Amino acid sequence: MVVTHNIAVTKTERSKLNDFPLENLPFGKYFTDHMLEADFENGEWKNIEIKPYQPLLLSPSLAALHYGQAIFEGIKAYKDPTGNAFIFRPYDNFKRFNVSAERMQMPTVPEEIFIEGMRRLIELDSNWIPAYENHSLYIRPFLFSSDEMIGVRPSETYKFMIILSPTGPYYAAPMRIYVEEKYTRAAPGGIGFAKAAGNYAGSMLATAEAKKQGYDQVLWTDAFEHKYVQEIGTMNVFFVIGDTVLTPDLESETILSGVTRDTALTIVKEMGLNVEERPVHIDEIINAYKSGKAVEVFGTGTAATIAMIRELKYQDFVMKFDTDKWKIAPELKRRLDAVRTGNAEDKHGWMFKI
Repeated sequence: MVVTHNIAVTKTERSKLNDFPLENLPFGKYFTDHMLEADFENGEWKNIEIKPYQPLLLSPSLAALHYGQAIFEGIKAYKDPTGNAFIFRPYDNFKRFNVSAERMQMPTVPEEIFIEGMRRLIELDSNWIPAYENHSLYIRPFLFSSDEMIGVRPSETYKFMIILSPTGPYYAAPMRIYVEEKYTRAAPGGIGFAKAAGNYAGSMLATAEAKKQGYDQVLWTDAFEHKYVQEIGTMNVFFVIGDTVLTPDLESETILSGVTRDTALTIVKEMGLNVEERPVHIDEIINAYKSGKAVEVFGTGTAATIAMIRELKYQDFVMKFDTDKWKIAPELKRRLDAVRTGNAEDKHGWMFKI
């Protein structure tokens, strides 16, 4: 049975857009005029509405606050040189969102709410898309359990929302990364592949301890040996050794199947590089560094895009990289940015026009 959902629209009386410039914005601090909200009740989606951005009125017994049944996605929208608005690969995020929902025992969100709701919301707030280098409109769809009851079980009701945030670069400068050996982000059979809120909450202590030592983020390692690298904070990780690009594979389901990761793999193959998706041992990276081979390390993610790594510390061994001499990561970023901003041909159909 095909269900057609109507999306009601209530516009704000006054836009906040003129209250601040859209250039040099911090990540995730400011939000646009409108948001999308929908409820899942009695096995169906209802009350689907785009309305002015506003606070929520929540019960203290809200299930999500107690048991963490919450997932989200991160997507970006851009404008091309003629002012047309595009979303970057939203269907890939839509698919991954529902993979997360199924893992967390939550209802999947229909395409006509997720994609069409997002399109209409951005169409309404398209003037908020910054037309500056390394700027974009960050899109945050999220879903959480909304039962007003304390009890460890899947909720019977849920709320789905989309909010929008104009933003500048997430990491403005090359990063210093600490290889984590004490704490564990994910293990096989867990929820490492899902974009669940709890994954990020569990990472904060390790990140805080790394920052006390002057590092920006941690590179997670496997739960058993703490030798095989997984991902960096909110990013997938890549290593370039000579003409080969290495990145951890997805077989163990302990890392996120990043949309930017997949995009980067496609582009570096087009650049003529060898690509290997497989377990990557930290000793392999150290040995390549010690042998004097050209090594590049970078992270990929929706928020970060392509983030250069200038230092990597494992135990007492510090690897420092001269990012100004790199060839692969900067060219990857240039090609990706060109497609997303409409300055290069979209050969893969990544850009979804509003």
